[in-house]
Amino acid sequence: MSRGYRNRDYIETVEGLLFTVVGDIHPPDRVLAYLKYIPDSEGKWGTGTRRYDRALRYYSTLHLKETLNYLEQKYPQYLYNSKVQWITISAVPLNSIRKHYCPEIRLSDLIATDCLDKVETKAVELSQLISRHSGVGISAFGVTGSVLVGIHNPKFSDVDLTVYGKENSLNVKATLTTMEKESGKIRRFNEREINQWLKSASTLYPLERYEVEIVYRRHWNRGMFNGIAFSIHAGRVETEVEEKYGDRLYSPEGIVEAWAVIESADDSMFMPGEYRVNSVGITKGHRVPDVREIVTYEGFYCDIASSGEKVKIRGKLERIKNKRTEEIYHRILIGSLEAKGSDYLKPDLKRGLQHS
Repeated sequence: MSRGYRNRDYIETVEGLLFTVVGDIHPPDRVLAYLKYIPDSEGKWGTGTRRYDRALRYYSTLHLKETLNYLEQKYPQYLYNSKVQWITISAVPLNSIRKHYCPEIRLSDLIATDCLDKVETKAVELSQLISRHSGVGISAFGVTGSVLVGIHNPKFSDVDLTVYGKENSLNVKATLTTMEKESGKIRRFNEREINQWLKSASTLYPLERYEVEIVYRRHWNRGMFNGIAFSIHAGRVETEVEEKYGDRLYSPEGIVEAWAVIESADDSMFMPGEYRVNSVGITKGHRVPDVREIVTYEGFYCDIASSGEKVKIRGKLERIKNKRTEEIYHRILIGSLEAKGSDYLKPDLKRGLQHS
């Protein structure tokens, strides 16, 4: 099957704007994506005449809104009024795409290149190290972020990897939990680094500082590798994506607060993160008896809760109509523009810092 547009691919428009692809399900004539970098002759990313500044400072809803405002003023053709999701989001028409950047191709090119800078070298070494320990073939890995589009700054850029396929992603997740002791090259963030991160993160999410730390410590996909920060992001391959854009129609029904028990977190590591839930009790807002899913577009809440765990949620209630099966039910969405950054998913804090 041909390679489609996957989560965390990048696309460059005819104007030179750089967007990062969101999710794996897109309209037939567009690609859903966030504006990430804009050309800027004095920008900190890139070299020579190809320099950029960040449009999306953090992967959060509040900062996404800033990019939508920018596009509305400068490039309104990249705003998309979705009749499927009933929201206005950023999406790039296929005929406006100058280049499609694929993480696995970029990593393959780096591996075949002799002259690499510090960040590129670390990206290659880290992916090869994880590949050896996990048994996942190197072809399943990629490099995303600023390294993918070749505008990283060796002085401060991090390494952001992708791993494709659900089974591969689960293998890498399991491997990273043991590699710190076995390899001696990978480690979790130390207390100083965590505190530094918490200073900014506590302003992004509507949680108490201790709650942010509890959630953060459950993230398996971040750490340090030989002095450089890294992240790894799970992605689906095309054969794992059965749904097409428009198969399900979403209707907003306001902001709600609720408790729920996680039935399955198998797909919570992807973007958007999906939790199957049961025993849902809405405590504030429109009460419905058929909430089946919690879905998060805030990566911070992806893969942080386990099957059988009770969680507290605030998010946008959506009525879903499945056009294939004619089923109608509800989900709660975290990461909507309507919530204005007030939404969250809180695991049962009685479990403390542990994550089974």
